[in-house]
Amino acid sequence: MNMLKTTMLLAALTALFMALGYTLGGSSGAVLSLLVAAGMNLFTYWNADKIVLKMHNAREVDAQSEPSFHGLVANLARRANMPMPKVYLIDSPHPNAFATGRNPENAAVAATTGLMAMLSRDEVEGVMAHELAHVKNRDTLIMTMVATIAGALSMLANFGMFFRSERNGMATILAVLIAPFAAMIVQLAISRTREYGADRTGAEMSGKPLALASALAKISRGAAAIPNPVAERNPSAAQLYIVPTHVSEMFSTHPATENRIAELEALAEQMGAASGAEPRRSALDPLGRQ
Repeated sequence: MNMLKTTMLLAALTALFMALGYTLGGSSGAVLSLLVAAGMNLFTYWNADKIVLKMHNAREVDAQSEPSFHGLVANLARRANMPMPKVYLIDSPHPNAFATGRNPENAAVAATTGLMAMLSRDEVEGVMAHELAHVKNRDTLIMTMVATIAGALSMLANFGMFFRSERNGMATILAVLIAPFAAMIVQLAISRTREYGADRTGAEMSGKPLALASALAKISRGAAAIPNPVAERNPSAAQLYIVPTHVSEMFSTHPATENRIAELEALAEQMGAASGAEPRRSALDPLGRQ
């Protein structure tokens, strides 16, 4: 099913490239756009993860440089019987995390230093279990390709604005409309049920649904208060994160955080975890209160 959705997504984005090429250069422009889109689709399939990680200036860490964080991810991967993904840190105060890669054998997970400082170890474990769940559920290919291709499509539309003319006013109209259309494709391609599924799978993987619920609340407040320059430059990247930055409601692909927390609390009761101790709070919450 994921492969079918990916194929449909690529076909839709290719059609948009061709439509824009036609309005700018007629039949020859459409053919050129088709060739460019085909090359981009192929390149993105193999390199989307590298593009996203480079976009965030992520640095790979290992058991020597970050033993605690790397060991936490390794333990979760073993518990889930998954290949060990590459682990990255992003030097940013903005609290968030994401997973990328075309399949579990070529996956990577990343977290910001802001998230690491904000959350307790149990909460970090819950977040990384959620990201590994995306890998296990094979969500990462379509998520990463949407982020890179939709972003490129929006930039191409803006570029096309420079070539508008009185004779070719349709190019201007298309360039204005194509970015929200790309956003609509993001919303259609990245079903919100993927986030609920990753929350559930991740909570079962870590065995700590309340820790993930606590982390989501903190990240949501922190993400709203602390800017994310990457998402501001490329709004389509926001759908990668465990909690999206609210650059535009147009790109909102996640369920409301309070609904996700409610689902996790219900899951905790089902797992018999409701009677256990509430996940301990980190020393500093997202609003800076002790």
